[in-house]
Amino acid sequence: MSRDRGEATRAAHPRGETGAMKRWEAVTYWPLTVAALLFLVVYTLHVVGDVTGSLAIVTSSVISLTWAMFVLDYVVRFSLARPRGRWVRTHLFDLAVVLIPVLRPVRLLGALTRIAAFTRTAASTLRSSLLIYGIGAALLLIWDASLTVLQVERHASGANITDFGDAVWWAFCTVTTVGYGDYTPVTVPGRAVAVFLMVGGVVLVGLIVATFSSWVTERAARGHDDQLPATRADISALEQRLAEGSQNRPR
Repeated sequence: MSRDRGEATRAAHPRGETGAMKRWEAVTYWPLTVAALLFLVVYTLHVVGDVTGSLAIVTSSVISLTWAMFVLDYVVRFSLARPRGRWVRTHLFDLAVVLIPVLRPVRLLGALTRIAAFTRTAASTLRSSLLIYGIGAALLLIWDASLTVLQVERHASGANITDFGDAVWWAFCTVTTVGYGDYTPVTVPGRAVAVFLMVGGVVLVGLIVATFSSWVTERAARGHDDQLPATRADISALEQRLAEGSQNRPR
């Protein structure tokens, strides 16, 4: 009996997301988005200003508060998940956001896709979302990497990345794999950031190029609808229309 109940739960919630969790996410979505923006602003001031004393206490407290909000959100959603193991496995990025602070601003990209109205077709909506995520993630990646490498390199012995302008220049050169070599990290954490930035840059450039290619292909195919392959959604819609037509047909 318990085994059947477990299988029914997995079938009803394939990603472990319950109705209570979705209601919680609806209530906390914008507060957490504002917290992500606040973290980005305060962390930027904390690092670029190289703050000390009472101001450093204030910025550190705000950063800790935003971290606590994301931890609380993760704990609540974990408690509401059914089954919890499946939810953890399918929401690894949410765990990464809790463990790695610089990933929190990525939440802002989801807010941009909600605010922007792309409602022409499913393809254009998906492509626009991918473009927002691609360009936005690239800019956030450069910004976060610049702040992180500046924080770990600024006071290191023999470091040449000592101000934010140099850090941004280094990040742009690294993410595009140009690598002029005029600025290089000398610390182990700085080099780890460089590796992450290079890998992320290759992935994001590929995403942006693929999205742009899809847009060009769609523009070139206009007026040639008969030559376009049908998608699974098109076939499903056609089958639904046929089923409705057969039901409404007089006998």
